Amino acid sequence: MLAVAPPISSIDWAVIFVYLTGIIALGLWLGRGQKTTRDYFLGGRDLPWWAVAFSIVATETSALTFIGVPAMAYGGNLMFIQIVIGYVIGRIVLAVVMVPLYFKKEIYSPYALIGNAFGTGAHKTAAVMFLIAGTLAAGVRVFVTCIPLQLMLDWPVLPAILLFVGLSLVYTYVGGLKAVVWTDAAQFILFVAGGLFALFYIPTLIDGGWSGAMETARAADKLEWLNTKLSLAAPYNLGMGIFGAGVFVLFTHGVDQLVAQRVLACRSIADGRKALTFCAIVILPMMLLFLMVGVLLWVLYQQSPIPIDIPENSFGKKQTDFVFPIFMLAQAPVGVKGLLLVGIFAAAMSSVSSALSALSSVTVMDLGLANPKASDGQKLKLSRWTTLFWGAMLIGVAFASREVESVMDAAFSLVGLASGGLLGGVLLALILKKGRGTPIILGMAVSLLAMLAIKYGLKDLIHWPWYTAVGCSITVGVALLTRAAQDK
Repeated sequence: MLAVAPPISSIDWAVIFVYLTGIIALGLWLGRGQKTTRDYFLGGRDLPWWAVAFSIVATETSALTFIGVPAMAYGGNLMFIQIVIGYVIGRIVLAVVMVPLYFKKEIYSPYALIGNAFGTGAHKTAAVMFLIAGTLAAGVRVFVTCIPLQLMLDWPVLPAILLFVGLSLVYTYVGGLKAVVWTDAAQFILFVAGGLFALFYIPTLIDGGWSGAMETARAADKLEWLNTKLSLAAPYNLGMGIFGAGVFVLFTHGVDQLVAQRVLACRSIADGRKALTFCAIVILPMMLLFLMVGVLLWVLYQQSPIPIDIPENSFGKKQTDFVFPIFMLAQAPVGVKGLLLVGIFAAAMSSVSSALSALSSVTVMDLGLANPKASDGQKLKLSRWTTLFWGAMLIGVAFASREVESVMDAAFSLVGLASGGLLGGVLLALILKKGRGTPIILGMAVSLLAMLAIKYGLKDLIHWPWYTAVGCSITVGVALLTRAAQDK
């Protein structure tokens, strides 16, 4: 087997160069005319719903989907699709219930709802929790994007990370959310096209074509997708999908600034609902597409040896996240190889730019970093400097993520550390309307500590799709008990 990938053709390099140049130019062009933080963080609240919808899907899927989901099916089966069922349900609930709350007042994030109800302390606690968990999860996503560059150029991981974060910083720094949304929309189309090509091309390399591949996969239980046995632990099961993942999506699309920021940029309640409904419609077929790519890759490499060695991490585990990039580099046709790699780069830059915009927004607007008496120009300058700061933070976290065994599990479990606390805080704000901040702060803090204990002490008993539901229950329970004790 080859230790590294074969050389990239000049045609493929040309495709990659045209894409990178074009997407950065588009972002810079879209970013002109930024004058206020409203422009920078909300796109002036004048973005069309379909562009926002494309951006949301691009953000939530990113390189984790393009690389991580095929790896999950390659190493297992289709059981992850049960989690996606909960994703669909959660989005529909949010479109009906949550979107109207975003447009009652001029807010920059859902954490402002906590601040309006429980005061500045609770508001800032929620913001800090998001910044911690959001940076960790985004850093893992950044690392995923570097896998193709490691294979293509035999680069160390750090230069690859620097390249991706640097390219995304260029247009995010200048154009803010408007540039992020429109470039995401273009990138969404590219990586879906890449997945569709792989789905139809890989069977041409398999003996017996599509029918032969499905027969082999079925005999090896690679097409198994349903597990009705309810359990908090792995493997994935239907209850985990409907309830655990359903609650998880209430956070990711209703409370997580990474997605909520885009809904807040819509022109109206109706447009926000359209954007989330679109996401509910496309997420199931999209995830199934990339899971099937993983199954087909498994069948292909049962019949023929994998052309490039899959590297091992420091624990001696094969990093199956390399499988799809290996196929692209070693077996995709000339020209198409460049397009497939562009699909990864598109997913990569989408996830990086979205994280930068969300982290910067929460830092400046929710933590109150800007002086209230500062001019619009001064606030905008501070916002851009904050974007640079978070770029540096993502580089550090991404470099530290190089030893993870499964990027999908790592990213989602890191989000789950704070997701329950934040969702619980927002739910209490909606239910209680007003109150003291101490019970909410204590509830979120206890939830974070409990989730850290679960992730690093009980991870074999409770799988990550349940993290949000467990953390939310802890937050609400502790907050209500503390509130009752104070009222006595």
